[in-house]
Amino acid sequence: QLVESGGGSVQPGGSLRVSCSVTTKNGACMAWLRQIPGKQLEAVASIDIDGITKYSNSVKGRFTISQDSAKKTLFLQMNSLKPEDTAMYYCAADYFWASRCRLRTDFGYRGRGTQVTVS
Repeated sequence: QLVESGGGSVQPGGSLRVSCSVTTKNGACMAWLRQIPGKQLEAVASIDIDGITKYSNSVKGRFTISQDSAKKTLFLQMNSLKPEDTAMYYCAADYFWASRCRLRTDFGYRGRGTQVTVS
């Protein structure tokens, strides 16, 4: 089970960190996805079993995905937030090999999401 927390409202230019509690093992490939109203689900960051991270061009340099050492919590540190970052953010996981752990949205496991609003 994946449970997100830490969403909220922030002004443009501000920072926010969202977390995902991993209560059952759902795979070593993990990611943060977001859904902007009226748009398709988008993968913004992923991390594989070796800790290799990938970011979408829209968040590169501003967002950082990470895990705690026990891999029980996934984080997304979001800096320099923009109004266009407003979305529902989802934690996702699956048993993809490292070579296939990339920016994709077809993860088999996903949380219920946490809302992030930048205005």
